[in-house]
Amino acid sequence: MTASVSVLASARRAVIKVGSSLVTNEGRGLDSGAIARWASQISTLHQLGKQVVLVSSGAIAEGMQRLGWSRRPQQIHELQAAAAVGQMGLAQAYESGLAAHGLHSAQVLLTHADLADRARYLNARSTLMTLLGLQVVPVINENDSVVTDEIKFGDNDTLAALVTNLVEADVLVILTDQAGLYSADPRADPAAVLIRQAQAGDPALETIAAGPGSSIGSGGMLTKVLAAKRAARSGAWTIIASGREDDVLVRLANGVPVGTELTARDAVLTARKQWLADHLQLKGRLTVDAGAVRALRQEGKSLLPVGVVQVDGEFARGDVVSCVGPDGREVARGLANYSSSEARLIARKPSSEIAATLGFIEEPELIHRDNLVVL
Repeated sequence: MTASVSVLASARRAVIKVGSSLVTNEGRGLDSGAIARWASQISTLHQLGKQVVLVSSGAIAEGMQRLGWSRRPQQIHELQAAAAVGQMGLAQAYESGLAAHGLHSAQVLLTHADLADRARYLNARSTLMTLLGLQVVPVINENDSVVTDEIKFGDNDTLAALVTNLVEADVLVILTDQAGLYSADPRADPAAVLIRQAQAGDPALETIAAGPGSSIGSGGMLTKVLAAKRAARSGAWTIIASGREDDVLVRLANGVPVGTELTARDAVLTARKQWLADHLQLKGRLTVDAGAVRALRQEGKSLLPVGVVQVDGEFARGDVVSCVGPDGREVARGLANYSSSEARLIARKPSSEIAATLGFIEEPELIHRDNLVVL
């Protein structure tokens, strides 16, 4: 199916992710000319009445250039140092580029901890919404200088999807060095065709997209497909398009279909359940039986201890945990009413035995349906 009009044309708020290869000179520092062109296109989107949040890669490449490093370091502390140095140049480049069009910009650095904590999540949202209301362009990146591998978003595609949900954007535009999502890897299969439109979250897309990315960035096409799936939870559509195309953002904003459009058709999650769904780092895992899977998925019920067959990980009351079915696939996630040690004691037992087993009872449910999101 081919989209007749790009979804960006009717969008009021957009998150735009620009990959490393589109803002750097083949990984050797920032391309000031390219950034100036992105600033010009963002200015046009503003003139069309659209709010824009920009998620831009390029900090580490710029830091390497400034430090005189020809090869991307492997040591985490060296990567963090390069990111810290490069963020200065990245922010400066966008500030200069957008100022030339009368626009202000703001640098916002996020970590997973900022979005995993409910209060910090709401504060980040309030800050971004205030900036957008002031017609400021937030330029967002992961705070690489302080995060560790264990708490990283992993790539800016994932970060862009989380920001899309955070600000309730209408569309996520992921710009890359590929024309979009193909039916097969076009570099290996000459018969591959560009997929013009598909539904975000279709498992077939993940199979198609699995493959290597460019040598400069950290994410391949699979991360983009997964980002679209995540963005769809808040109702946002995703466009994956080539940033090499002239005025690609302006053309999309004028309704010209470019690249691949992934539609969102699932029911939009409430803000609280969206926050639960967006957790990347989970404290524990509850394996549940087939009856519990049915109760969660089809009947909209809470998770009772009797349906839990195994408890993995160490977590406290109030932590976010994952619920997986007998096949190992994640069914839901939510806030645990009991710690992991308590959950192990009451697993497989009816709620009527919680008090006798623990000596107290917090709630009859291990996870209440109000604090649970089905995936």
